[in-house]
Amino acid sequence: MTTDQQTDTQPRGLNEETLAQLAELTGERFSGEAEILRQHSCDELVTTEDSETVAAVVYAETVDDVQQVMRFAYEHDIPVITRGAGTGVSGGAHGITGAIALSLERMNRIISINPDDEMAVVEPGVINAQLNDAAAEHGFMYAPDPASYQRSTIGGNIATNAGGLRCAKYGVTRDSVRALDVVLADGTLISTGSPTFKGVAGYDLTSLFVGSEGTLGVVVSATVRLRYLSETIHTVAAFFEDFVTASEAVLAIGRGRVQPSILEIMDLGTMAALDEAHGSDLSARGKALLLIQTDGFGADREAEAITAILQESATEIISTLTASDPSEALALVDLRRHSRGDNTETVVRVGEDVAVPKSQLVNYVHRIYEIADKYNVLTKVVAHAGDGNLHPTFWIDADDYATGGMSRLDQALDESIRAALDFNGTITAEHGIGSYKLRWLGWEQSPEVQKLQRQIKEVFDPKNILNPGRAIL
Repeated sequence: MTTDQQTDTQPRGLNEETLAQLAELTGERFSGEAEILRQHSCDELVTTEDSETVAAVVYAETVDDVQQVMRFAYEHDIPVITRGAGTGVSGGAHGITGAIALSLERMNRIISINPDDEMAVVEPGVINAQLNDAAAEHGFMYAPDPASYQRSTIGGNIATNAGGLRCAKYGVTRDSVRALDVVLADGTLISTGSPTFKGVAGYDLTSLFVGSEGTLGVVVSATVRLRYLSETIHTVAAFFEDFVTASEAVLAIGRGRVQPSILEIMDLGTMAALDEAHGSDLSARGKALLLIQTDGFGADREAEAITAILQESATEIISTLTASDPSEALALVDLRRHSRGDNTETVVRVGEDVAVPKSQLVNYVHRIYEIADKYNVLTKVVAHAGDGNLHPTFWIDADDYATGGMSRLDQALDESIRAALDFNGTITAEHGIGSYKLRWLGWEQSPEVQKLQRQIKEVFDPKNILNPGRAIL
């Protein structure tokens, strides 16, 4: 950030005296152990080699604990990085020298599930999958399901407005959050929203906090909407001769006025990588895969309608009723959740989560392949096709890193971001800005919008101690 892009105040950070005071204040919830500090100074994108190291970790167990830390930090101008499970991929939770890492992983209670109101109240450290398991006992599900749903927390999902496979029908996290309890920078506890489906009293502060990446307050409780858990789910997997034809099928499904719950595309590069990592045979069956699920009482009829649409262009169609034979359908969905790839030592990768209008999917992917050729890098693309959210990945062999390969990767990535904006898209759909994407934010947002965002930040956090240097310019 340039000087004029920063807020006027910059937090000082812990020193020897305040570190000792914090340790005494928080007792057994405090850690200054080197390995603990290292673990709490990175997320799944930014490694400890790429980030600074926090000065202390405090494990909050109650709302009072959070307020205590924030009051102390506010009094002494100490930056606070709020953490959940650390599964983010944008550098939103990486370390800052002198900062406190405030871990909410121990605030992991499901406070209540109300089937009649179709709501649950949870603490921020609750794992997404655990909420789904608990809701299922009442015939419900929590709809947002990021690929990290078995590890990521509801608080982290709220911080980044996480999405997932079911976004096509049920929307992103913001569409499922009704009310929040939030501790502000000075330790003040506020409640926003209402546990009702409707409510327009005042500004929508709940939606403002969702996606704010820990820069406005610390979420300590969330009231979330639950959805009916379908007893009938149909899965349709259709293979195509190319990505273009698969993308056109996505538009055809929409024109048929059928609303699947999951609508995903994987290109040949993605399928080949999955085959190598998991022993599947996807790439032998086609050059693009469209993975579709329908749910609800009309699941069977919707699947039949979709299959009829696909028969005009697909080279192979697999239809599986998951209620009676879930194995193949579950395996396909699980493969999709792993489609961004497992870490290996033989390649260097960069990738993003842009979104474009659905009508521009084909054009954007064409541009991605052209960019890969231009910079002599490899690429693969997977997409939440139902809402136009794509995850293009570029990579090189690790041996090429020292011969200019990393520079080509960075250029390809930058150009892919500009391409998304050229097609009226956005630089991030569900992973957030964090620190990694700040360099692109000005490409999408005007100076006037950026100034307004800084003013909002100053209202909530006048000392700039909450996750400084993240999410906004």
